[in-house]
Amino acid sequence: QVHLEESGGGLAQAGDSLRLSCVASGRSLVDFAMGWFRQAPGKEREFVSSIRWSGLTYYAESVRGRFVIFRDNANNNFYLQMHSLKPEDTATYYCAATRTLRTEMRSSEVDYWGQGTQVTVSS
Repeated sequence: QVHLEESGGGLAQAGDSLRLSCVASGRSLVDFAMGWFRQAPGKEREFVSSIRWSGLTYYAESVRGRFVIFRDNANNNFYLQMHSLKPEDTATYYCAATRTLRTEMRSSEVDYWGQGTQVTVSS
């Protein structure tokens, strides 16, 4: 069993930066890909970014070049550094872990979810 807990959300203005953190506990994540999804009101949960144990990363087109995902394998933590935030980035952000390795994580294949953290970006 894996427990994921996010932190770091909050209010930001367009152009600001925020860093989200996800602390994982319960077992080693050496065979998991870790990632971030987000869900805006009235919309489906969408993939944002993922990172494998090896460090291989993937990004949704909407955030590529602005967001950076990285992980601290020694402490089972991973992060999403968000730059140049836009109002359309407003959503609840969820960290996720999956054993299914794909270029883009699928929410249906996520084994563990965090509880979510709200990010609100004003114009």
